[in-house]
Amino acid sequence: MEIVKGILVVLHIIGFGVVFGGALAQLPNIKKGTAKISAGILHGSSLLFATGLLLVGMIYALGGQPNNAKIGVKLVVLLVIIALVLINRKKPQVSGGVIGAIAGLSAVNVALAVLWS
Repeated sequence: MEIVKGILVVLHIIGFGVVFGGALAQLPNIKKGTAKISAGILHGSSLLFATGLLLVGMIYALGGQPNNAKIGVKLVVLLVIIALVLINRKKPQVSGGVIGAIAGLSAVNVALAVLWS
């Protein structure tokens, strides 16, 4: 079970990297007016959601008790990211505020994971 948990953690970190990196990759396009939500950002946020749920399930399966307040806050932040992605993914161009919000909220989610004990 620990190997599965480790694999899920790795996939969760990869999901963050895809979302954060995808948002940062769009920063040069903001000035050109061609910034958009890439498929990677959509798939990365979906990966974050799926692996996050599975990780919480693993904690319960291993007999642990997760910090439900932390998990709840992280879930709300991720749902805001997913909402921004889904609302803006079909648009031919998005504002810098949307890209910045996605990158910023991704960073906030990592900070919550690392700094909240």
